[in-house]
Amino acid sequence: MIRLGAGRLDRIVAVGAHCDDIAIGAGGTLLTLCHARPGLRVDALVLSGGGSEREQEEQAALAACCPGADLRLTVLKLPDGRLPAHWDEAKAAVEELRERTEPQLVLAPRTEDAHQDHRVLAKLMTTAFRDHLVLGYEIVKWDGDLGRPAAYQPLSSQLAEEKVRLLQEHYPSQRHRPWYDREAFLGLARIRGIECHARYAEAFAVTKLTLDLGD
Repeated sequence: MIRLGAGRLDRIVAVGAHCDDIAIGAGGTLLTLCHARPGLRVDALVLSGGGSEREQEEQAALAACCPGADLRLTVLKLPDGRLPAHWDEAKAAVEELRERTEPQLVLAPRTEDAHQDHRVLAKLMTTAFRDHLVLGYEIVKWDGDLGRPAAYQPLSSQLAEEKVRLLQEHYPSQRHRPWYDREAFLGLARIRGIECHARYAEAFAVTKLTLDLGD
């Protein structure tokens, strides 16, 4: 398995269409990064759920997924399931985020995600963050839209279990969903781990990647 490093990371961006997207798609990666780099700045943006119990869940969950980080979270109030009709507001939020940070890594939804809200945000991110490494995370759901990822972040058994525990602990509003359970999250992580010769892993799509292989 070929391994590429991103160099030292001081700032990253993580975005989600809904509260819990970031933690589901990249919670293990955030735990890995924040444990390795205390003080890492994490600018997080979520487009919906502001002013509700979901915002409170998101604040607690991302704080737990980013231990020791300089976490700066913004949760907006755009309507869940209607983001394509609110393109202008979503675009303005992404552009404002871009203006105030210069990250070395961006975690965002995949452009191939079947959920319309995820796709809108994914497309906005690749236009606003044109010169950045953008990793598109995946979210297991009933749509059956999982594909062939191009990049993997291996996770230890301890970190994979920690991610699942945090998801169960901090998002009680989602526990009724048939796909929101320990088996689903660990099962996907185990499959992705097999694909990259690890026990567990999170997987990402890469829209564009520029290599720096030296002279």
